[in-house]
Parts: sequence; C-alpha cells; structure tokens
Amino acid sequence: MDLTTVIGLAICWILVVGAMVTGGQPMAYVDFPSILITVGGTIGAVIMSSPTERLKASGKIFKMAFSSKAPDLVALVQTMVSFAEKARREGLLALEADAADLDNVFLKKAIQLVVDGTDPELVKAILDTEIGILEERHSSNKQLLDAGAELAPAFGMLGTLIGLIAMLGNLTNVDALGPGMAVALITTFYGSMIANMFCVPMGKKLATRSAAEVMSMELMVEGVLAIQAGENPRIVEEKLKVFLPPKLRASLEEQGKQDKEPEGGK
Repeated sequence: MDLTTVIGLAICWILVVGAMVTGGQPMAYVDFPSILITVGGTIGAVIMSSPTERLKASGKIFKMAFSSKAPDLVALVQTMVSFAEKARREGLLALEADAADLDNVFLKKAIQLVVDGTDPELVKAILDTEIGILEERHSSNKQLLDAGAELAPAFGMLGTLIGLIAMLGNLTNVDALGPGMAVALITTFYGSMIANMFCVPMGKKLATRSAAEVMSMELMVEGVLAIQAGENPRIVEEKLKVFLPPKLRASLEEQGKQDKEPEGGK
C-alpha cells in the first residue's frame, strides 16, 4: 500500500474535520438534504457520463491509487544490461529462454519480437503503439475521477441555489435568514471537499502512476532496440541511465562497483 496516499488523505480529512469540530459547532456543518444533493447528484452524474466498462473497473482504479507497486528502474536497467551481455556472447536466440521466464508481459513481448528476427523499425512501431494504448487506457480510467472533481462543485453550487431560493421565499421570517444562508452554503462546502480532498488528488496520483509505468516501458524499448543492434553492454547501460533520476543513477553505479570488487581481488 502506498503510504503517501493514505497519509495525505488522512491529513486532509482529519485536519479539516478537526477544525470543524474545534470550531464549537460541528453539527452546523451537517445537513442531510445537502448531502443528498451533492453526493447523490455527483455519483449519479458520474455514472451517467461514464461507460459501463469504466464503472466496472472503478475498484481497480482506486486500488491503483493506493498501490505502491512502482517499477524498479534500477533492476530493469540491470536486467537489460545482462540481456545485452548474453546476446553479445551467445546471440539473440539465447534470450528466448530468458524471455519465457519474465513476469513483465511487455518486456517478454519485446524480447520475443527481437528473437523472432522482426525488423527494428517494426519492433519500435509495435511497442510504441502498445505504450500509446496503455496511456489512452490510463487516461480513460482517470476520467472517472476527473468527472467527480468537475461535477461535485457544480452540484454544490446547485444545492446552494436551491437553498437560496427556499430562503428568499421566506423573507418574512428574519430569524431564519442566517441559518438558511448557512445551510445554502453547506452544499458548496461539500462539493469542494469531494473535489479537492478526494477526486483531484486521486486523479493526480493515477497520472503519476501512469507516467512512471510509461517511462519504464520506454526504457525497455530503448534497451531492446540497443540489444537488437548488437551494441556494447556498457553503451546499453549508459543509454538506459538517462531514464534514471540522479539518486537512482548513483545507486546503480555503486552496485556496479560492488559487483566488480570480487573480480579485482582475485
């Protein structure tokens, strides 16, 4: 589980709700009709605007936001370099057995295309198309949260207008104006909470997850094409290091030094 998602969500709700409670009148923020308008209206509109397939996958979408399964780029670079070394020693066909043992479906497909002797341009075209389709699928899944972020404040404003209409229809009762205005504004408050304390940050987390996965796939494409071209494993490693942030790049170089130390001591 991704602790940043859980901690961030907890901080948002605990601090905001805590501020409401410590304000002295926590029940002033509770209005059942406003909840029905804002929450019910948002859910209904999101369902109406989304295809059935996306709604069925909503559980997986939220699970992805809470998942901590980020690609290990350092291990991926090391795997690609080891494949480059083996292909240089034994030929591309020697990678077929290694490809069969891979858990990464995309990398397995990429290696298999190379082993089958597919033209490099066609390999790149096929893999780039797969990456594009993945990005489109992730963007489509994110639209569920984007719709919630867009519609919740709108239904909050709709509830406010309903409350104002009811209040203005009873102007003869001056004592009821203050409480009536407060209730009218609560729906806007609910809509803002749904959007800014759940939908927007969740959507951004999904975008971050998607970007990380796409980067790992682009790294694989670059590595596979370099292997197919028969490039020196050191050159392959230098090419793939470009995808790593400075901290991970330093970690990879440190691991490389440690692997060479036993050889230097013999």
